[in-house]
Amino acid sequence: MAQTASDLTPDAATEIAEALNQAVAETVVTTMLAQNYHWNVTGMSFGPLHELFQQIYEDHFVGQDDLAERIRAIGEIAEGKLAGHLDRSKVQEGDETASDKEMIRHLAEAQETIGATLAGLSEVAAKHGDIRTEDLAIERGRIHDKFAWMLRAHLR
Repeated sequence: MAQTASDLTPDAATEIAEALNQAVAETVVTTMLAQNYHWNVTGMSFGPLHELFQQIYEDHFVGQDDLAERIRAIGEIAEGKLAGHLDRSKVQEGDETASDKEMIRHLAEAQETIGATLAGLSEVAAKHGDIRTEDLAIERGRIHDKFAWMLRAHLR
């Protein structure tokens, strides 16, 4: 079991970094998605949605930094180009003219996508005994599950 980042084999660090970069990409795209919707949401639920979307993008900005810094801690390179994040991400950019319900649905799906990616990251980290990355993936996954629940609650 790897006790520290430097205990990881080069192959393990590369595999973990690949999974981390996937999580970063999806978090970056979702950060901008939430900010886009924060700026452009309209309708009767403007106030609470404007606030919720802000909570999401502020959380995700910190989250993407934590994930990227973990990549650096294990000695790998964090993707730093927006084009690279967009190419890699399973989350797609959103339409600023979408209805409030479409925005909510899209953001909920994005949270679930990131959650699934983080679950995969957790498995990769566990396979290599990287408990710190595994812990980070689990904690971030909990956050995305909560945001997905909060968003879906608006659709019922």
